[in-house]
Amino acid sequence: MCRAVLESEAGQATAKGVNDGIVYLMVIPYILIGGLALFLYRYMRKNSSNS
Repeated sequence: MCRAVLESEAGQATAKGVNDGIVYLMVIPYILIGGLALFLYRYMRKNSSNS
């Protein structure tokens, strides 16, 4: 979508949707990496206490 179409719309609903989509795509990798780090932390802590 070009900027002119997003700026010319009266309700700006499309522009808001595009911005929300961009934020969503930016946040997902951090959530996945954080979840993986949490899993590895718990896994390593569990294994170190059993030894």
